[in-house]
Amino acid sequence: MSNGNGDNQGVVTKDDGVVVLKNVVKKFGENVVLKDVSLAIEKGKTTVIIGPSGCGKTVLLKHLILLLRPTVGEVYFKGERIDEFNEHDLDKIRTNYGFLFQGGALFDSLSVAENVLFPVRQHYKITSKSGIDELVRTKLAMVGLDGFQNYYPGNLSGGQRKRVALARAIALNPEVILYDEPTTGLDPIRADIINELILKMQRGLGLTSVVVTHDMTSAYKIADRIIMLHEGKIYADGDAEHIRNHPNQIVQQFINGRVSDDDLEVLRMSGTISRSEFEPLDLEE
Repeated sequence: MSNGNGDNQGVVTKDDGVVVLKNVVKKFGENVVLKDVSLAIEKGKTTVIIGPSGCGKTVLLKHLILLLRPTVGEVYFKGERIDEFNEHDLDKIRTNYGFLFQGGALFDSLSVAENVLFPVRQHYKITSKSGIDELVRTKLAMVGLDGFQNYYPGNLSGGQRKRVALARAIALNPEVILYDEPTTGLDPIRADIINELILKMQRGLGLTSVVVTHDMTSAYKIADRIIMLHEGKIYADGDAEHIRNHPNQIVQQFINGRVSDDDLEVLRMSGTISRSEFEPLDLEE
């Protein structure tokens, strides 16, 4: 299946990846956000999804775990179609996923330990206090925060909150972890800590990772594969080198952070800088 921009996607089948979207369309009213997207997420790899704001990146990510259901199309997990499952059956499937939300989405009223345990309590009846403590310690140690169990989110930095959220995302030992803008709001050093943790989760635990990001430094560092969405369609698909040298002008403008000539002309022509017709004193009676 060609996307019309030189990247041959091929025909996607339900067994091509651990998670597969087939011909997915998503509409919100008259607004079509995803337009016939087919995509196979390869097991044990890190797939990064890039693209301008509003192009459908987060909407696509939520379809992988069926926090949103397609208007048209099919979603598969390990070869099994899941978009027609009821919520009870989907809950079982979702234990195979971890999700790191954009802002971390920690519960401010819960301690760090309680936040990490939250998905465990949602799915299992916990009877072992020592087992709980060891699970929390292990997950926090993986993100470098063992010893922070009794802290509350309000006492943590932005980077620490993201790391606690990541510890929570891996609490159920998922096969797939989804990251929505994991480095947003972080300075370059703390953002790189998150990048290193994403690599650690993939390499150390063999996790399948899908990362939505605007951060090209992060994308180039962590990705086995980069997919660019534009206007609800896949415009580019390949490794970092392929994306860097992609011939499509829209791809180049995005990855280089460059305003298009048409947009630049509009900016330069509109809102001519001149002395205001009115002075503030003119408004006084």
